[in-house]
Amino acid sequence: MTFGGDAQRSGWNKTETDLTLDTVKHLKLEWSVKLDSEPKALSNLTAPLVRASVATPKGVKDLVIVAGVSNKVFVIDGDTGNLFWEKTLSAEGTPARRESWLCPNGLTATPVIGPVPRIGGAAPGFGQALYVLASDGKLHAFNLVSGEDVVPPTAFIPAFSKMWSMNLVDGVLYATTSQNCNGVKSGVYAMDLSNAARKVSYFEAGTNGAGIWGRGGAATTSDGRVIVETGDGAFDPGKNQMADSVMSLSAQDLKLADYFTPRNRTWMTKKDLDMGSIGPTIFNFKNWELAAASGKEGVIFLLDTKSLGGADHRLPLYRSPLFTNEEVNFAGKGFWGAFSTWEDVAGTRWLYAPAWGPPTPTTKFGMPHGETPDGSVMAFKVEEQAGKPVLTPAWNSLNMSVPTPVIIANGVVFALSDGDSPVQFGPNGNLLNAEDRKAKAGHAIVYALDASTGDVLFSSADTIRGFSHFSAPAVGGGRIYVGTEDGMLYAFGLGIPQP
Repeated sequence: MTFGGDAQRSGWNKTETDLTLDTVKHLKLEWSVKLDSEPKALSNLTAPLVRASVATPKGVKDLVIVAGVSNKVFVIDGDTGNLFWEKTLSAEGTPARRESWLCPNGLTATPVIGPVPRIGGAAPGFGQALYVLASDGKLHAFNLVSGEDVVPPTAFIPAFSKMWSMNLVDGVLYATTSQNCNGVKSGVYAMDLSNAARKVSYFEAGTNGAGIWGRGGAATTSDGRVIVETGDGAFDPGKNQMADSVMSLSAQDLKLADYFTPRNRTWMTKKDLDMGSIGPTIFNFKNWELAAASGKEGVIFLLDTKSLGGADHRLPLYRSPLFTNEEVNFAGKGFWGAFSTWEDVAGTRWLYAPAWGPPTPTTKFGMPHGETPDGSVMAFKVEEQAGKPVLTPAWNSLNMSVPTPVIIANGVVFALSDGDSPVQFGPNGNLLNAEDRKAKAGHAIVYALDASTGDVLFSSADTIRGFSHFSAPAVGGGRIYVGTEDGMLYAFGLGIPQP
């Protein structure tokens, strides 16, 4: 019901029962639907959400939710692909700058499902609410079943900013911004939904740059602190200028509580190797609560959430060797999107990373699956050595162009090769526009992989016609859902059981 399935952005679906190592080989396209959502500068549908087994006046339904960049919301019957309800959000004002693939001036934040908020001083309402952030920065909340407004649209973040997936924890809604779109500075926003005042707090990560553009937005720790990664920009902790760092912010009021900054930050910023390209995931391992963090550089850090970088804010629990991006390419190499993690029945903790480009020659996986010039899902075992957590390369997938964050359920990794072209510059050093990049794109492919070996259990092959841009798949109720830039939503499942 949120990006990555939980507030920690683990990507681990613990409730899925139908899709298993034995059944996924029977996956098929159950339906696809063209939604009335026009793309804007490569962007269109958000990552889907799935609320399985909802009691409605029309029976028990699996509801699939996607939002469209042009301020549309679609709730779809997962069994049939028919629209359950849809909305066009009101959006006031006009952006000061033209849209681009960096700044589409649209709805780009994955919505979130949570309790119906309090209205005035009353107790929370009945049922669940769908929270959606429109392009003008106003928060909309709808009853998940009926589509009725449960609160009036409320100002949350500045209009036409680049907004990322929302997170909802203990009645507080979080969102992040990046890329200086419409002149909006990068930062983290929090709205308290527990009372009618809807107080909004804000942490500015930098006056210029320091974008928080990991696909999952903010992740939260067990005690409610907010963890984010930032991109390139100025660095001066005394002035809260926190470029290329991992930050811990206090819940709700967003005060800087702790941070980690790599010792080579100056070089990373110089080479445009944003740590903001991927979002952290939070998980337990032995006696630690860890945050996995990375960026375009191709190095992965494991951080203790109680002390991200030690006394000098520079010492991680673990710093990996260079796993990818040997060529130091800021546009199409490194780690992008979001990590995913799970613990198998034997108690082994796994970490999965979407890698763009091939592994470095010195990175050796126990179970490789061929050359991966475009990218792969890299799988690591989290192990303890000399009293510290480390990452051991286990397998990398077949070639993908380019991989998105994965979902894990019942020992299966559900991955999406999104078909997008990550190339940003032409042969003469010219910045490509959206149409140039679209012309270079291919088509998306859904894979089901053995979570322990990386072996392919299912592939959608050429079924999906379009590509996906900065999205991710969702799994729930026995189906995998994927949206593409052309406004199509696809559902792969095992079919409705026959009597």
